[in-house]
This record gives sequence, structure tokens and C-alpha cells, in this order.
Amino acid sequence: MDIRRTILWMIFVFSVFAIWNNWQTYNGQPSLFGQAPQSETNTHPASGTPGVPNAASPAGTATTPSTTAPAVASEKITINTDVFKLNFDSIGAQIVYAELLKYPSSENSGQPIVLLDNTAAAEYIVQSGLVAPQGSNKRYPDQNTAFRMVSTETTMTGDTLPVVFESESDGIKVTRTYTFHHDSYRIDVKDEVTNTSAEPQSPSLYLQIARDGQDPAGSSSFYPTFTGMAVYSDEERFQKVSFSEIDKKNADYIKSADDGWISVIQHFFVTAWVPQEGKERFIDMRKVSNSLYAISSVEPLGSIAPNSTVVSQSTLWVGPQDQQALAAIAPTLDLVVDYGWLTILAKPMFTFMTWLYSLVGNWGWTIVLLTVIIKLVLYPLSASSYRSMAKMKNVAPRMQALKEKYGDDRQKLNTAMMEMYRTEKINPLGGCFPILLQIPVFLTLYRVLLSSVEMRGAGWIGWITDLSVRDPYFILPAIMMATMFLQIKLNPTPPDPMQARIMMLMPLVFGAMMFMFPAGLVLYWVVNNILSIAQQWYITRNMNKAANEAILTHK
Repeated sequence: MDIRRTILWMIFVFSVFAIWNNWQTYNGQPSLFGQAPQSETNTHPASGTPGVPNAASPAGTATTPSTTAPAVASEKITINTDVFKLNFDSIGAQIVYAELLKYPSSENSGQPIVLLDNTAAAEYIVQSGLVAPQGSNKRYPDQNTAFRMVSTETTMTGDTLPVVFESESDGIKVTRTYTFHHDSYRIDVKDEVTNTSAEPQSPSLYLQIARDGQDPAGSSSFYPTFTGMAVYSDEERFQKVSFSEIDKKNADYIKSADDGWISVIQHFFVTAWVPQEGKERFIDMRKVSNSLYAISSVEPLGSIAPNSTVVSQSTLWVGPQDQQALAAIAPTLDLVVDYGWLTILAKPMFTFMTWLYSLVGNWGWTIVLLTVIIKLVLYPLSASSYRSMAKMKNVAPRMQALKEKYGDDRQKLNTAMMEMYRTEKINPLGGCFPILLQIPVFLTLYRVLLSSVEMRGAGWIGWITDLSVRDPYFILPAIMMATMFLQIKLNPTPPDPMQARIMMLMPLVFGAMMFMFPAGLVLYWVVNNILSIAQQWYITRNMNKAANEAILTHK
């Protein structure tokens, strides 16, 4: 198979992926590339505070408490660490704003990204509280209850910063401690629940994340990514739920577990609650208002005797999808970095790339080095292919003569060509194999670049300051087109003038496609093309040299 048929195979495969991907996302299903179902979103989320499921009964039933707005005014408390600027709301001691200081905004590189927010334009908050047993008229401290901050420090000066809130109502006192850590997005949360009444109390603790259904700022429809909820348990494993599934009320996920975690994920970032292991909890996902959704984990604390205290520990993560750091919190939490059906290839590739990065210290050069290694691994097959193409180029005049000889008699023409291939030891399919092997590598690297926050904002040289987005000046796509033109020139020219013209258009078609792909991916393709040209030139030169020597020997 010559180069024109190879490129047609490439176009066919990429077209199939693109068409099927669009069909998937159009019907609300996971995308082949980004696994991003489209959800119904509104420009402005509904105002108000979402309700939470009440304490689950032994049978697992739940109710929703009143969400009447608190009578007291809220106070915003700002906490500063080396990685965070957060705002707590004194109502509910909930986190209503979070800047990630080490990650620039995709819209304004001079400002940090805002992950959590509570404005008319975006709502994404972290909450927790207590709920009373079903049928009880008690109202324990929850997200609508006024808390008071009892600690004094609001700026981290050491390795940790504890921030402590208290609230009491209907005979239950809650002391909630958020502990921030140096250079970490992990927040340890401890709830001390004390029964201050004269009778036993049976509260349940809920951990909740509420988010509107909008895609994050800077999202691209060209390569969609998943925004939605995810839950994990050892029984059901990793489960993603899109906002559209919640809208349609057909979301399928585990409803109770004694392990795992709950989360809301978006491109490169995640907010997750990791409750204490070994304690039964009930999980709920729901649409709270017009475009506001919530995921909750509700843990019954059992009967608390008068003047007794029960302590519940949990971990909160608000930050990047850093696989190593997430796995340190819970062995499965790194699954939020979801490579989809390419996981079996993408996980080892990312691990290998991380090791390469530890050697070179630059993700751009890591991609270059990875490309060289892949090329070396595939060298035997590529060399065989290029030898076949070089032979095809040498016999092109004879092939043209056969076409002129047999005209429209395809059967005789094919028989003659097969005999020529056999005599000259040419594999007509040789040109296809290397490019077909490159397709899974290409798609796997695409998923790694698209999903790994390590690539976000990672530069290479000069104008390439972020490998996870397109080349701002389209220089790499232009180089890619030039190298594709050169590759075509090194291969046999199709005898049909129309085919020859189509071949010359192929670099423009692929270059246009690459204009919107991440720069890291185009870098891989450019380096691969350059190495292929060098390899093809070297093999062709050696073959011509050997042929000339053979001629001189026979003389």
C-alpha cells in the first residue's frame, strides 16, 4: 500500500472517531475523547442554599429539611495559605470561595484560577452539617445555621493552620476544625458533636458539594471534557454521573457504602470529600434548583448520650487533579483523572512520562524524548515499511507501464502487479502498519495531555507556554504541514494527476486539524515527522547505494 492509501486510511480513521464522538456528545453520552456529556445549563444558577438529605433511617430512607434562609447576617472570613485564598461563610461554616494561587486563570494568566465561588454568575460551594432523624422536629447545626469562628489565625505562618468554628442548636453542639497544610490542597476536617441536652440524640453528619451545571471557563467545544459528579466504592468502583443524567433522573450510582469518596470534577480540577473508612454512609445526587446540583454523603453518628461527644474525621480536597497527591489521600482518588477507554495505555504512558520529566525537568522535552523512544521501539517495523516504499518508488515507472499495457483490465493488471511485488520482494501493505500503530499512540497522548493537570501551563521553548492548549501562533502546525509535504515528496508520485493533487492537499487538511489541538500533541507529531523523514532518507540512501554497488559489481 503506497503513501496515498496510507493517508486515506488516516483520514478514514480520524473521521470515524470524530463522527462517532460528535454523535456520542449529541446524545448526551460520554465523548470518546473527552468523555463530556452535554448537560442543560443556565446562564445564572438559582439563588438560595441547596437542601440536604436528612438522616437516613435504618431502612435507608431520607427526607429534606427546610432551607429557610437564616435570620442572621452572614460574615465572610478570608483564609490565606501558600496555595489558597478562601472565604468561609459564617452561615454554615461553608467554603464559598477558593482561589488556587499556584494555578493561573485560563482567561487571565495574571490572576489565579477561582475554583469555588458563590456569585450570580457561578455557584460552586462546599458544605457540611448535621440533620435530625426522620420525623424529628429538631434542627441541628447545618448549612443554614450561624457558626462563630473561635480560632484567631487566618494566615498560615507554619506547616499547618487550624480554623475552628462552633455552633449549637436543639441540644447539639458542633465544633468543626478545618486544618490546612503547607503546600497542599488537602484539608483535614474534624467534627466534634456534643450532646448538651438531657436526653440521647441521634444526629447524622452530611458532607456536601454543590455546583451549577455550567462548563468551567475556558472550555473548548473542539475537545470537550467531563464536568460532573463522581463517586467511588470498592463494591461499585469508579462511577461518573453527568448533570444531564441527574436531569433525566436516570443516574445509576451506589447509594450506600462504608468506604470510598464523593466528588465534583471538571477539567484539570476536583473537589472531593473522603469520609472516614469503615463507617456506613448514604450517598445522594440531585438537582436542587434550576441549574444547581448537589452530591452528599450522609453518615449516621448513632445515639449520643447526654454530655457525650462523638468525633468524625474526613478529608476535603479542593484543587488540581494531581494524581500522586490524590492517591496519597485515598488509594483510588486518583481515578478522577479519567482516561476513559484508553486508560490501559494512558496510565502507563503518563507514569513513563513522569519518570522522563524527572530526568529532563521540562514537559516539552519530555514529549520530544518520548517520541524518540517510541520511534526507536517501532524502528524495525518502520524500516521495513520505508524499504517497501523506497522499492515502490523505484518500480513506479514499471508500474505505470503495466497500467498503460493492460488499460481497463483490472484483473490482469492486479495479477501483473502482484507478480512484480513478489519478484521485487515488496510488501504493498508495509506503508500502512507504522501509521496505524501511530494512531493509538496519538490518541493516548491526546488523552494524557488533555487530562493531566501537570501539562496545564507547562511550557516548552519560546512561544509555547502551555502544552495543553493550541499553539498561539500556529507555528508548530505550520512546521507539521511542511514536514508532511517533504514526506510526500520523498515517496512515489501517484501516476494519476488527480491523485497527485489530492496528495498535495493532505498536509493542508491535517495542518488545519492540528490548529486547534494541544501544542504538546502537535509537537509529538512534528518530531515524529522529522524522525520519519530522517529514517526514510537514510534507508533510501542506503538502498540506492547498495543498488549502485550491485550494478558496478556485475559490470
